[in-house]
Amino acid sequence: MADIDNKEQSELDQDLDDVEEVEEEETGEETKIKARQLTVQMMQNPQILAALQERLDGLVETPTGYIESLPRVVKRRVNALKNLQVKCAQIEAKFYEEVHDLERKYAVLYQPLFDKRFEIINAIYEPTEEECEWKPDEEDEISEELKEKAKIEDEKKDEEKEDPKGIPEFWLTVFKNVDLLSDMVQEHDEPILKHLKDIKVKFSDAGQPMSFVLEFHFEPNEYFTNEVLTKTYRMRSEPDDSDPFSFDGPEIMGCTGCQIDWKKGKNVTLKTIKKKQKHKGRGTVRTVTKTVSNDSFFNFFAPPEVPESGDLDDDAEAILAADFEIGHFLRERIIPRSVLYFTGEAIEDDDDDVSESESCAEIICMMKKVKKQMRVISSLKKSKAAVNFFNVGCSKSFQ
Repeated sequence: MADIDNKEQSELDQDLDDVEEVEEEETGEETKIKARQLTVQMMQNPQILAALQERLDGLVETPTGYIESLPRVVKRRVNALKNLQVKCAQIEAKFYEEVHDLERKYAVLYQPLFDKRFEIINAIYEPTEEECEWKPDEEDEISEELKEKAKIEDEKKDEEKEDPKGIPEFWLTVFKNVDLLSDMVQEHDEPILKHLKDIKVKFSDAGQPMSFVLEFHFEPNEYFTNEVLTKTYRMRSEPDDSDPFSFDGPEIMGCTGCQIDWKKGKNVTLKTIKKKQKHKGRGTVRTVTKTVSNDSFFNFFAPPEVPESGDLDDDAEAILAADFEIGHFLRERIIPRSVLYFTGEAIEDDDDDVSESESCAEIICMMKKVKKQMRVISSLKKSKAAVNFFNVGCSKSFQ
């Protein structure tokens, strides 16, 4: 009998446990519902929203609570570390100045190779058989017999075609192969860029303010009389006194183009439009001709000027930010590796770099670029017109 009573009591306890669990679940669900209702009510209350916004703004604008809570003696030591950091930035500035000197030194060593490249492209020099020998990777396993057959076929094709001089449309092809540049090139620019013979970079002399000049050399043409068009980029390699911790290498402080002496009716940076105007009183209609700016690669040589006030509209800011990056890209990538952009091999390498961008180093580089682009706009508004020169170099793998 006792066993039966114990069994019944056990079953009753289990039933009570089940009831308690259900009640707890129901209570928990009710709590969630009430919490959601309370949240909705709070978000509909303007005073609560204003208080939250004020609190969030305070978190953004003020230092962390931990730093604020430090004892005064510890804060003094932190200030000492900041002074050390400023001295580190000053040493780093000297490092980049020496890097610039090295670039100038090695530019002299590169120049004979670039001169020969110019001569081959423009049919001034015909390379020897030995200089023309090249074994692409895909030919590694091709038999000698097939190679000879392919060579004979190529020679037959050459005989059938008109004998071209040099490498026609070399630089135009480079521009069209690179997205960053092809977006700038309009259809009416292409006949002009066919006359582009060479692009060079010239560095400032030792002891002079840091700068570089891009030179675009053209053969005589029907569009303008200039033989050379130039774009000068001025740089600075020293920490800003007002924000020394932002220093991360030389900065482009501004750029200057040149005047293009267009021949009559050949200025592709301008276009003429016609508009019809109707007189309100008489009802007569007249046609008005107006000259307006036109999209063109050659606007690259007329960048917007930064006024003393530093106030630029959004379009001017965007143009300058892009201009600095294009100038760096031409100097660092296009000029030294032009043949690889002509063939498309450099573009494939860049695509490979993008596919490997999951590495920590690449992610950091991308973050730096975004950070720097934000600083471009900020610095332009402060009348500095500066973008970090070496950080933009991180973008090499993402062009």
